[in-house]
Amino acid sequence: MSLYPRLDDLLELRHQAHTLGLPSHHLVNSAFAGLYASVFRGAGINFEEVREYREGDDIRYMDWKVTARTNEPHMKIFREERERSVVLCVDKGPHMSFGTRGTFKSVQAARAAALIGWAATRLNDRVGGLVFGDSATGPRHFRPSRGSRALWQVLRTLTEAGTERSPSIDYLSGALRRATSGLPNGSLVFVIADLNRDALDLEPVLGDLCQRNTVALVPTDDPADWEIPAMGVTTFTGTDGALIEIDTDDPQAARLYRQAWEERRERLQAMAHRLRIVMLPVRTDTEIHLTLIRNLEQRARSRTI
Repeated sequence: MSLYPRLDDLLELRHQAHTLGLPSHHLVNSAFAGLYASVFRGAGINFEEVREYREGDDIRYMDWKVTARTNEPHMKIFREERERSVVLCVDKGPHMSFGTRGTFKSVQAARAAALIGWAATRLNDRVGGLVFGDSATGPRHFRPSRGSRALWQVLRTLTEAGTERSPSIDYLSGALRRATSGLPNGSLVFVIADLNRDALDLEPVLGDLCQRNTVALVPTDDPADWEIPAMGVTTFTGTDGALIEIDTDDPQAARLYRQAWEERRERLQAMAHRLRIVMLPVRTDTEIHLTLIRNLEQRARSRTI
């Protein structure tokens, strides 16, 4: 099981569809791209201006900050755009070098980025990326551009071997702050990362990012995030080098371990709901095409209810 994906495999995701029983050129060009468009292209709007409220305006687009400052109701005005910037923010930190079933988180995250990127490219969106988490190279930014040039650069970066494991540093908040700066209004930002964490520290920076952009979270999960295999007394090494000894056969410890994960995920989902962020979780032990398609289908159905 390889720790990093092969570039050829990520490029092949433009066409691969054997798991769906479709002709090989139809995956991204029909099923996946169509669902992607139905969920995200409808939200392809670009902020244009703030003006005074007029009778009949939809109060959902009230600019409350300007209204409070001027003591007069003001509205945010948007215009539809035919193309938009899509930014793939992909985690390449040491915690992504983990997987107990199927593949590693780093590989599944790269596959998700490739599928989303190819779908966006087909719809003539400008695709770019931000790969973060490697302490040696620092965050690597690829400006959104038409065509597949920037997407190729993102995918190539994701296939490169990372540096030796460094002390555990949280790069996600800093990466999101960097993603916030310089983006055209109305951009679509996918955050593909290990989100097995407390979401409270992410809410301020994600809130800023959501002010003028559409955000989708793609948590990359492994079954061991919530269920430790029974292996007796086992010593684990954290990314900070600390050694932790755990009795994995202890049923109470296993129950508390799962409960802690469920509570973290519930807080993440609650934050996403408050900020109107799309959640598209993927797992290391499931087929990436089917997982993303099911998530998009569920999201598309919820929009029609």
